[in-house]
Amino acid sequence: MSESTLCPFCWGNAKSRMVEVYNSVFAIKDKYPVTESHLLILPKRHTRDYFSMTAKERMDADKLIRVLRNRITRDDPTVTGFNIGMNAGVSAGQTIFHAHIHLIPRRDKDTPNPHGGVRGVIPEKMAYTVSTAPEQKP
Repeated sequence: MSESTLCPFCWGNAKSRMVEVYNSVFAIKDKYPVTESHLLILPKRHTRDYFSMTAKERMDADKLIRVLRNRITRDDPTVTGFNIGMNAGVSAGQTIFHAHIHLIPRRDKDTPNPHGGVRGVIPEKMAYTVSTAPEQKP
C-alpha cells in the first residue's frame, strides 16, 4: 500500500468530506473542531507539510482561505476573527503528515483571554505585554 492510500487527508480518502475545492487544493471540516466551522485546507497531492507544498498549491490555498472566510462571515455574523495555522513536524504537534492549513473562526468571548493568539501553543508564552512606541510624526 502506498502512503497516499493510507493517508486520511489524501484526495481519494477525504473527498467525501469535502466542502469546497479550488484548483490544486480542497477544504474539509475538521474532525475535531476547535470552534464551529473549523476547516482544513489541503493540497490534493500528498505532500508532508506546508514547506513541501508548491508555490501553486500555496497560492490556491490562500485563495480558498479567502473564499471560505468570506462565506463563513457572511453565514455567521457571530464570527469576529480567525486563526490560521499549520503544524509542521512532530515537535510542532503535527499528527497527520499530509500538509494542511487550519482555518479557525473565532467569536468574541469564545475564550476568556485570547490575547497572544497562536502563541498559546506554548501556554506560558501566550501572555505578554506590548510596549507602545510614541507615534512618529511625518
